[in-house]
Amino acid sequence: MRRPPLLVIGLVAAAAVVVGLIVWIPRMGQPRTLSGYIEGEPLYLAAPVAGAVRSVAAVRGQDVAAGQALFVVDPAQVQAQAEQAAAEQRAAEAQAIDARKGQRPTELAVYEANIAAAEARARDAHATLRRVQPLVRQGWYAPARLDDARSAADAADAQVRAARRQRDAATLGAREDQVRAADARVAQAQAATAGATARLAEVSPRAPAKARVEDIFFHAGEWAPANQPILSLLPDERIKVRFFVPEKELAAYRIGRTVRFACDGCARGLSARIEYVSPRPEFTPPVIYSREARDRLVYLVEARPSLRLNPGQPVDVEPLS
Repeated sequence: MRRPPLLVIGLVAAAAVVVGLIVWIPRMGQPRTLSGYIEGEPLYLAAPVAGAVRSVAAVRGQDVAAGQALFVVDPAQVQAQAEQAAAEQRAAEAQAIDARKGQRPTELAVYEANIAAAEARARDAHATLRRVQPLVRQGWYAPARLDDARSAADAADAQVRAARRQRDAATLGAREDQVRAADARVAQAQAATAGATARLAEVSPRAPAKARVEDIFFHAGEWAPANQPILSLLPDERIKVRFFVPEKELAAYRIGRTVRFACDGCARGLSARIEYVSPRPEFTPPVIYSREARDRLVYLVEARPSLRLNPGQPVDVEPLS
C-alpha cells in the first residue's frame, strides 16, 4: 500500500491548526459568563363563589396599575349574604342597647300604680290597727283581734316595700352577664358582616401591584366555578433572573449583591439584585448551554432585575469575584 506524501500530511496538519485558531482565538478574548434565563411567577386571581362572569376589564398582554379593577363575578348571592349579616348586626346592636336600658315609661307607670295600691292598703291596715287598739284595752275586743290587725298592717307595709323594689329593679338594665352576652352577640355579628363584606369585594378583585395580564381564562357571560382562576397576572416584582453558579464559586453569591447580565436585544448595563441562593446543588440541566466547559454541579441563584423582561428570555450573567 502506498503511503501519502509528506507534503499532503503537512498541509492537512496546517489546515487543522488554522481552523483551531480561527475557532478558539475569538473565544479566548470573550469573558466567561454564566447562563440563565428570565423566569416569571404569575398570580392567579379567582372569586370565592361560583357565578357568571359579569365583565372583564382587561385584555391579554395589557399593563394594569395597582388597584385597577380586573373582573366582576355575579355578586347577587354574596350581596344578599352581606345584607343579611348587616341586618343581624343591627339587631344585635339594638338588643345590646336595650339590655342597658330600664323599662319604658308606660311599663314603669304600672309599677307606680302597684305602689300606690299597696300604700293604700297599708294605710287602711294601719287605720284598722289604730281603731282596734283602744277597744282591746277597754275589753270590747279580744287580744287576738289586735294581733290580727298588727299582722295585717305589717303585711301591708311589706307589700309596699316589695312594690317599690320592683319599680326600682325595672328602672335598671339587664344583669351584667346578660349585658356581656349581648355585647358578645354584637361582636359575632360584626365579624360576620366583615367576612361578608370581604367576600363581596373578592368577587370584583383589583390588581395587587403593577403587572401585565398574562392570560384570561374566562370571559364575560361564561360560568366560572368557585376558586377557579379567571385571569393571571405577572407583576413586575415577580420577574426574576435565574442562573446557575458552579459550586467552587458559590461563596461570592450572597443575598443583596448585584450582578450584571446581558440578553439579546436588551439595553446595555442591566443589573439584578440577588434575592435567593439555593441551599441544594443540582446537575446542570441539558437545556443550559455555556460558551465554555463548566462544572456539572451547580447552584440555582435568583435575582430581581432592574427592569421588566420577558419570561423565558435567555441571559448571560457576569460572574462575581
